[in-house]
Amino acid sequence: MARYRGAVCRLCRREGGKLFLKGDRCYKPSCAIEKRGTQAPGQHGPTARRRMLQGYGEQLREKQKVKRIYFVLEKQFRNYFQRASRQKGITGENLLFMLERRLDNMVFRAGFSTSRRQARQLVNHGHIEVNGRKVDIPSFQVRVGDIVSIKGKSRKNPHVDGAWQTAVGRGRPQWISANEAAVTAEVVDLPKREDIDANINEQLIVELYSK
Repeated sequence: MARYRGAVCRLCRREGGKLFLKGDRCYKPSCAIEKRGTQAPGQHGPTARRRMLQGYGEQLREKQKVKRIYFVLEKQFRNYFQRASRQKGITGENLLFMLERRLDNMVFRAGFSTSRRQARQLVNHGHIEVNGRKVDIPSFQVRVGDIVSIKGKSRKNPHVDGAWQTAVGRGRPQWISANEAAVTAEVVDLPKREDIDANINEQLIVELYSK
């Protein structure tokens, strides 16, 4: 599968804000946004003026931002949009709800990891169980009632343990209920729009794909 192997901090600077791709570093002064600001990366430096985006450019940047937040590729993202457009309700919100219900996002939002990239690695390497069964597909869609947990031996992983200990400070959405003692998380409801980043303008993505 194709993967982005470049510096992820450049992606945050390109989108003009934190996408929380680097785990704990995003919450520290060492974050690239904190050190260098929101100036787009490149050879022209901080004196270069960022051109105001309008129309297609604004729509494209919004799509790229959401793709990078959830770390999905173009073909997969377009498939999500097509599925969202066939469902009842608001297409843009349906798209975000499907992205939120991805297993790798659930692992991140529940607090088993400090970034979605780390969560995807946990899923790919077989450390995650859903209802007691190993699931190693990051795009797996969790449903209400599903209980997500870490395999027994993997709970001793210092990265997992550290993420779980600090998860309360980062916050969990209301559709996830965590059992701190058992180190499990249950999907108690479907995601709602208020549970998702308010800085995302999904209508721009709908307008882009509707052309």
